[in-house]
Amino acid sequence: MKGKMRKPVQIVILIGVLLLGGYAIGKTLFASGGAPKIGDKPPAFELAGLDGEIHELEDYKGKPLIINFWGTFCPPCVKEMPEFQNQYDKWRSEGLEILAINLSEDDLTVRSFLRDFDLNYTILRDHGKTVEKRYGLRSYPTTFFVTAEGTIQDIFVGGMTEQDINARVEKLLQG
Repeated sequence: MKGKMRKPVQIVILIGVLLLGGYAIGKTLFASGGAPKIGDKPPAFELAGLDGEIHELEDYKGKPLIINFWGTFCPPCVKEMPEFQNQYDKWRSEGLEILAINLSEDDLTVRSFLRDFDLNYTILRDHGKTVEKRYGLRSYPTTFFVTAEGTIQDIFVGGMTEQDINARVEKLLQG
């Protein structure tokens, strides 16, 4: 009898493990987790910049803002960094600010990467991925376009062309 019951018990245990694992994975992947949506206010943060200063979201109140999450390991991120710079040069006289938040990479990696580009918008460091979690990121790059009134006007997941960025900035500056 023991031999006959062993196989069905193993199958029941396997099914239980699969169901529990599937539930946990589904909950992680599909939970809203408070991730901001279009029309929401972006979650507050306080991050160190490569300039040695502490930057808070509140510091940019009243300005149209792009918040871009990026990493040196991400080819679309690398491609769009100079395109963001071109847009920043074009629109900063209109008050546009760009915050590029690096995703927990070490200082040496980030500084080496930035040496290859002439970027003069704000680069921030998200050590421990706390801000990344608050923003509910699922893939990189992810970019939030925030109005001067402080609401999220658009969220773009994936790499953007300079034309994509320009169209969104024009809309952002129109209010």
